[in-house]
Amino acid sequence: MRLLEGLTSPADVRGLDAEQVSTLAEEVREFLIGSVCRTGGHLGPNLGVVELTLALHRSFESPRTPLIFDTGHQAYVHKLLTGRLAGFSRLRSAGGLSGYPSRAESVHDVVENSHASTALSYADGLSKQLMIAGDIDRPVVAVIGDGALTGGMAWEALNNIGSSGRRVIVVLNDNGRSYSPTVGGFARHLAGLREHALYRELAERLGGSATGSAGRTADGAEEAEPGTFFGTLGFGYVGPVDGHDVNALETALGRARASRGPTVVHCLTTKGRGYTPAESDDADRMHAVGVVRADTGRPAQSPSQTWTDAFADCLVSLGTDRPEIVAVSAAMLGPTGMQRFADRFPSRCFDVGIAEQHAITSAAGLAMGGAHPVVALYATFANRAFDQTLLDVGLHRLAVTLVLDRSGVTGPDGPSHHGMWDLAMLAIVPGMRIAAPRDPGTLVDELGESVDTDDGPTAIRFPKAKLGSPVPAVARRGAIDVLRDRQGADVLIVAVGVMAEAALAAADELETDGIVCTVVDPRWVIPVDPALAPLGGAHRLVVTVEDGVREGGVGTRIAQLVDDAGLHVPVRTLGLPTEFLPHGSRTELLAHYGLDGPGIAASVRAALGQASPRPGRLRLVPRHNSVLA
Repeated sequence: MRLLEGLTSPADVRGLDAEQVSTLAEEVREFLIGSVCRTGGHLGPNLGVVELTLALHRSFESPRTPLIFDTGHQAYVHKLLTGRLAGFSRLRSAGGLSGYPSRAESVHDVVENSHASTALSYADGLSKQLMIAGDIDRPVVAVIGDGALTGGMAWEALNNIGSSGRRVIVVLNDNGRSYSPTVGGFARHLAGLREHALYRELAERLGGSATGSAGRTADGAEEAEPGTFFGTLGFGYVGPVDGHDVNALETALGRARASRGPTVVHCLTTKGRGYTPAESDDADRMHAVGVVRADTGRPAQSPSQTWTDAFADCLVSLGTDRPEIVAVSAAMLGPTGMQRFADRFPSRCFDVGIAEQHAITSAAGLAMGGAHPVVALYATFANRAFDQTLLDVGLHRLAVTLVLDRSGVTGPDGPSHHGMWDLAMLAIVPGMRIAAPRDPGTLVDELGESVDTDDGPTAIRFPKAKLGSPVPAVARRGAIDVLRDRQGADVLIVAVGVMAEAALAAADELETDGIVCTVVDPRWVIPVDPALAPLGGAHRLVVTVEDGVREGGVGTRIAQLVDDAGLHVPVRTLGLPTEFLPHGSRTELLAHYGLDGPGIAASVRAALGQASPRPGRLRLVPRHNSVLA
């Protein structure tokens, strides 16, 4: 039997000899390539941490010693070593294994939030509680990448941990990348540490000594070089160490374990290690893939154009005619469609690293200087910069455009990646205008209108999905597109963005039952168009449909508008519950929450007293375990 198939817990890993560990590393890498290529998922990051994860589980006894993975997309190896091999056949599928650490899956998963730059703060808090409990000899281990260390929250945590004297071991997984190469001054600092290590190694081979090399503390960790960032903050330092040499890693981690204070173990790894298609992928080392051919790394089917692709083309077109447009990315030029703009206009594109807060306020400064910044973020990551959007952009009524990719239900990445909070969150920013295009043509129109806006912030939202067919308007009433117009209609369906297709499908189904519907797309959904009130008043029922949370969303604002107008027409708001949604395909989840054609039709019938219950709910049941027990 293969070693991997016999693993039931990390204790099995600790019982292996050196030759078996090497064999296991090969088996893990082979399994990841075959499995993730079949299901899709995060491939490159996991191939880069095979040996590092083996060394961590051989050096520390999880879960007694908490192992916290920043971001978490590199935790597939950790899952394999903690007995979850069988679950990989349903990785990121509804009801299957999560693509990130999950407290519901295992006591070995400490943190399941998969946003970057958070692990060190979690570790800081856990180590404080250990100190309060008198368990000062028990370390906390946080694994964080050099890309995540471009995030300000990580620096705040380092500042607190370094002066604490507590036993926090920071394992720095330095592969020189987030998605693309890591940017900024700290990246240059890490490069300097790597270069010094090479100089020191060469000097030792020649029988000399490297002037200024690190000394050794009494408990085994190296003192950081004078003037280095880590040493200045109070950390001991071990490394750089080859992140693909298990023996060297175990030695380095052992020295850190022996240290009585906070220590950084600097590991050099290669993203996509051992898989030629990933190692040769200059864009992102096959960071995240769909279903691909394992032999080539190419998609199993010809890729369809996505909303991100359409945005990328549109931004380049606008930028050609509008020299004031500049682009800002938080380490995601490729995934958000900004790479084409960067290639065409390199002096007008700024990648600020994993730093959404800084991205927004930097964009505010650009706008103050006369530019029109377009900041492209995943919708879920825009949550991290709400204060900056509210007070640094909104308060100053600055012309900054947010482009929110992956809005609504994103699918297999699960609760931390669903971009379902944006409408309710951004709607409370005074002066904010939000557009939700329904098809490629309206994306072009609305993005153009957005960059024409000069008296306040705007946002454009679209999903992680293939582009659908054009959804033409049959008429326009003010700024509202009418998609379906019937004489004597009973119901007005107000569709937000891409929900238009499902709304039209529901209208077709209802018409066979004798329920006639008008379907409209407001285009700019925040603030609510006042024309929706009289339009709604001409119907027996108004139904709003959005793929954001119902509470505080577009529908509740339309209901308030109708009520303020003194109209007595009922308003039924359809959207997502204020819950953390599980992972699964976008199609499955929308159907489950009643946001496909049949679900909308069922809700209309129920509102009109013609039965048809709402569908049931999928629920996450997180394990609220104490990792310090």
